[in-house]
Amino acid sequence: MAAFQDIQQRETGLRQQLSSAQMAMIAIGGAIGTGLFMGSAFAIGVAGPSVLISYAIGALIGLLLMGCLAEMTVAHPTSGSFGAYAEHYIGPLAGFMVRYAYWAAVVLAVGMEVTAVGLYMRYWFPDVEQWVWVLLFSLGLAAVNATSVKAFGQVEYVFSMIKVVAIVAFILIGAYVLFGARPEGVGFANYTVGGGFFPNGWWGTWVGVIVAIFSYLSLEAIAIAAGEAENPQQAVTTAFRSTVLRLVLFYLLSLAIMLAIVPWNQAGTDKSPFVKVMEILRIPGAAGVLNFVVLVASLSAMNSQLYVTSRMMFSLSRGGFAPRSLSRLSKSGVPLGAIAVSCLGMAVAMVFNVLKPEQSLELMMSIAMFGAMFAWFMVFVTHLFFRPRWLREHPGEQLKFRMWGFPLFTLLGAVLMLGVIVTTYFTKEFHTTVLVGVPFLIVLVLVYAFWYRKKSTS
Repeated sequence: MAAFQDIQQRETGLRQQLSSAQMAMIAIGGAIGTGLFMGSAFAIGVAGPSVLISYAIGALIGLLLMGCLAEMTVAHPTSGSFGAYAEHYIGPLAGFMVRYAYWAAVVLAVGMEVTAVGLYMRYWFPDVEQWVWVLLFSLGLAAVNATSVKAFGQVEYVFSMIKVVAIVAFILIGAYVLFGARPEGVGFANYTVGGGFFPNGWWGTWVGVIVAIFSYLSLEAIAIAAGEAENPQQAVTTAFRSTVLRLVLFYLLSLAIMLAIVPWNQAGTDKSPFVKVMEILRIPGAAGVLNFVVLVASLSAMNSQLYVTSRMMFSLSRGGFAPRSLSRLSKSGVPLGAIAVSCLGMAVAMVFNVLKPEQSLELMMSIAMFGAMFAWFMVFVTHLFFRPRWLREHPGEQLKFRMWGFPLFTLLGAVLMLGVIVTTYFTKEFHTTVLVGVPFLIVLVLVYAFWYRKKSTS
């Protein structure tokens, strides 16, 4: 079997211009977006205050995933990332399915983020149609990604820094209100109103994990960006460790404070729960400022996701699984064709916003869910193949980053992810996830079989 260097060689040409700080912000930019600011409303609705446990379980899965990815990425930094690892360590079909399933999922996630942008803009411009904002912001971020990876990294760093500062400010203000001012109706007693901490039982808590996983989507972006990092091994190791800690703190602390201020049964989907907190606290202008922050958060996540989808399509093209033209690079080292194709999610979002503006966000989240969760599941499966084979092929060498508790923790991550995927079928909100996802995988297998026969006879 060919060495992994062959895959790395075919994916050369991209510019290595991303710093360690930008790498960390890319992951934060993708993972702190609509999943936290709007998706949390869905999770709270099904889990109640026990959504804290839901997000803690999701954080555990994310932590295990990051450990597996860090080990493989430090050993093999490349833009194809976990798709390339699946191709090499499991087989070409696995690499084909992982890349396309992930690409399709995140393309729709981009559309979901820009759908949320339309909702946020309604706060200031209630009479303007959502699709207008979808079109304007889509064109703007596509232009940023088409300029250069350096421009993308700089914009993403600024976007992510704004929302990180805002979330820290939210946590500090909320903590002061909760422990200092203590106005009437605010306190941890809100954890038990409307049916108690588990208003929908443990099942509701487990269903909340589905949204938590979707919220953490884009943690894996660091692994994809490693192919364009200035110092991949150092950048990946540093970014992985810092990102996990920050995300767990941001999500769990902000949700814990929010639920203590706003009773869980008052969290709706017409606006961000975080904006509702500011409105309830009656801090002058704070709701508008926070609405701007969640707008930036969605733009940041959209920017990051457009980047990773274009690089995954670039990898597919270089591997012969997509038209060769999609991997051609501009003078600044950007795959313009891959970026253009990856803008499909924005077009889908625009159609949904015109046809079903009220249900568009939930519909796109449900459809996008499967491919992302399948990719996460396959990361764990790939890692089970990676470790023993790498040790066999590199006798006497040590991995520069090792996932702890192998193989038990890797198996735990795989079982939890498989459980989450199966659970979607038994929920009202995400029932279509498996119904759409499994046939999509079957189509991918058939397409690959046709492609492979065509290639082998040519």
